[in-house]
Amino acid sequence: MFRNFNKWCLWLLAVALTSFTFNSSAQGEALFKAKCASCHQPHKDGTGPKLFEVRKKWADGGAKEGSIYQWVNNWQIAAATDPYAKNVSTWSKTAMNAFPELKVDEINSIMDWIDSQPDPATVVVGAAGPNGVVEPGMVEEESSKAWIWILLAVISVIVISTIGGVRRQLKQATALSEGIELNDALSYMGEFKVWAYNNKAVVGVSSLILFITLLVTGMQGLGNIGVVQGYQPSQPIEFPHSVHAGVNGIDCKYCHNSVNNSKSAGLPTVNVCMNCHKQINGNTPEQQAKIAKIYEAAGWDPSGAGQYTGKTKEIIWNKVHALPDHVYFPHSQHVAVAGIDCKQCHGDMTQQKETAKIQLVEDLNKIEGNVKLTKPTLTMGWCIECHGEKEISTGSLDSKNSGYYNEIHKRLLNNDKKLYSGYLKDGKVTVKELGGWECAKCHY
Repeated sequence: MFRNFNKWCLWLLAVALTSFTFNSSAQGEALFKAKCASCHQPHKDGTGPKLFEVRKKWADGGAKEGSIYQWVNNWQIAAATDPYAKNVSTWSKTAMNAFPELKVDEINSIMDWIDSQPDPATVVVGAAGPNGVVEPGMVEEESSKAWIWILLAVISVIVISTIGGVRRQLKQATALSEGIELNDALSYMGEFKVWAYNNKAVVGVSSLILFITLLVTGMQGLGNIGVVQGYQPSQPIEFPHSVHAGVNGIDCKYCHNSVNNSKSAGLPTVNVCMNCHKQINGNTPEQQAKIAKIYEAAGWDPSGAGQYTGKTKEIIWNKVHALPDHVYFPHSQHVAVAGIDCKQCHGDMTQQKETAKIQLVEDLNKIEGNVKLTKPTLTMGWCIECHGEKEISTGSLDSKNSGYYNEIHKRLLNNDKKLYSGYLKDGKVTVKELGGWECAKCHY
């Protein structure tokens, strides 16, 4: 043991240094996010200037020793005692907050963490970030393939006409060699009539099959009217939900803030976007070009400390979930009262890399916790099926502890206990059992 004493000491020292480095980095990141991130970023200016290698910048600029730590604790004192700090105070009209509670080692841990961050401008476009997520590219709209079918139809007509002409010439040559007279005036249609007359059974069966095929195709076509599964319109600005709701963990209700109180979930105003994008303008030229559209809409000039110009431009979003005018669907009733998770209808948006679309019912059924349905998404059958499967309450209605449902519970017990017992046979009270299949529930 004593022979290896020096080795033990070196190992303990290495572990201590590693632990200190890890803790210092973790502490610096936590403090930066808590104290600085609302105004500063490592590699680009925001409300405050970028902070990468700020200690070196102050030292090269002639700042007094320790002045930068005084600046963080109380910038006004630093500006009064150091000409360089006073010059920094004129960078923006927005006054910096004071952080007198931060110690020198804590400030150093913040700046060490900032200096360890790579410059996004040097990151290869399309490469995965630290979290393994690749920023999704623009959604390429699917081009029409109708021209292929038209070309194939034209080629088929030409081939059939050519074969028909060759066949007719061969028939005439054969008849001529055998001394048989042919009626050259007989048209193709005339020849077909003669053939059909001589093959009545074949023509009858073929006509019946063709009629049934056309009838079934027509009925299927009528049945698909209003079925819009997979509908995904293009949008003026690409919005990857997987980055916002997935990677960054932004709650759906932060952007769709009327979902609890209104019929509509609502689209976020550009001001909601700017709450984050005043500081975040993209790590790649592609991202910056997309976020520039938000700046244009908000009338925001990001240069320097940034300022509003007053020149705005409206963003025209394309409607995705468009219900007929006679259909009533209140989001507040489903989200706030019934407690339905957004993913039941919209899918898992934390994984949605492309723009929003109407999800396939098969994809919705794969999500854990969703009610499993069979009808196409956003159809009447889909809604009715959900009302028949989804419970309002497991057990008696008064277990919801809501005045509305307590009253229904009381009326059922007082007026029709047998009916209420029937409701509870499957262990739940469904939407259907409380009138969820009545026409007026969903139609004006």
